[in-house]
Amino acid sequence: MLRYALLLAPSANRVYADAAGRLARAELTVFAGSGVLDAPPVDAAVERIGGVEYLTFAAPEPGPRDLAHLANLSAAYALFERVGDDLLRPVPLHPLARYDSDLITIPKYTGKTNEQFTRLLLNVTLLASASAPRMLDGPVVVLDPLCGRGTTLNQALMYGYDGIGVEHDGKDVDAYAAFLRTWLRRKRLKHTAEMVPVRRDRKLVARRFETVVAPSRDAHRAGATQRVTVLHADTTRAREVLRPRCADVIVTDAPYGVAHGSRTDAGLSRSPLDLLTAAVPVWRELLRPGGALGLSWNTHVAPRAEAEAVLTAAGLRVVDGPGWRDLAHRVDQAIERDVLVAVAPEENG
Repeated sequence: MLRYALLLAPSANRVYADAAGRLARAELTVFAGSGVLDAPPVDAAVERIGGVEYLTFAAPEPGPRDLAHLANLSAAYALFERVGDDLLRPVPLHPLARYDSDLITIPKYTGKTNEQFTRLLLNVTLLASASAPRMLDGPVVVLDPLCGRGTTLNQALMYGYDGIGVEHDGKDVDAYAAFLRTWLRRKRLKHTAEMVPVRRDRKLVARRFETVVAPSRDAHRAGATQRVTVLHADTTRAREVLRPRCADVIVTDAPYGVAHGSRTDAGLSRSPLDLLTAAVPVWRELLRPGGALGLSWNTHVAPRAEAEAVLTAAGLRVVDGPGWRDLAHRVDQAIERDVLVAVAPEENG
């Protein structure tokens, strides 16, 4: 067995940085148990080497595909093989990055979900789903039914996936549409983008922003055509504007019920649990067989057991085991964020 040390990426959020090592260990444990690695790592630990925090582990020499998976750990910055007690030999990493990183880092706004955490949530949800073997190659469709200004959708684009978002706040939809249009033009990427009304029985039920990005000419970033669709609609009525089984994974960061509530057509609710109770059965219909729903939320306003009960009542199986219960972390004084991932039955299940 060889020994490795993963240098953790710096985080602009100090509180999140304090939890980064522990979260990286939990995420690596999920990777190890997912079946996507030929040589799963063992003995993961958080250590300080030369005064710097690393995630260390042991594994047989990983092949190119294992390295390609590990490169996508949300906190991965650089990987080293440990030589003796004092030396670190660099191991090249090539994460999924179809576009420049400013697709993720440019948008700044109040309430934006931490970018590293968004990546972690997408990773663990995908690894729990039937789409896990396609993590590196796609195709994968990611749905965020509470998409805000599109942090999850942009991460899906970075991975080379298609994205679908639903958002009740029209200002957020317009802001995301304006950002993506501008960013694609500035990068000189061939694309189409349009905002159109969605009508049912001659009644306006939603607005749809749709972008289609053509394959890149850059050989290092080449891939299939990508599509991003954002619907200005109530997430509890998403079946009116989306076909069933349209998503491989659903990934969302639920409102925390502290600075703002969860708005639906019925009004403003301060309880994320009320929103989840109404929305999860709808989201369940949008998942393909074997698909997974990954949810983060504030446990101060919705205990884990109650959130699990909502997912189970919708016919989803909550994933448990090593790593899965180690993803809770503090965001601020009023928010303790946790993660739940639940899987839809396979077609013959």
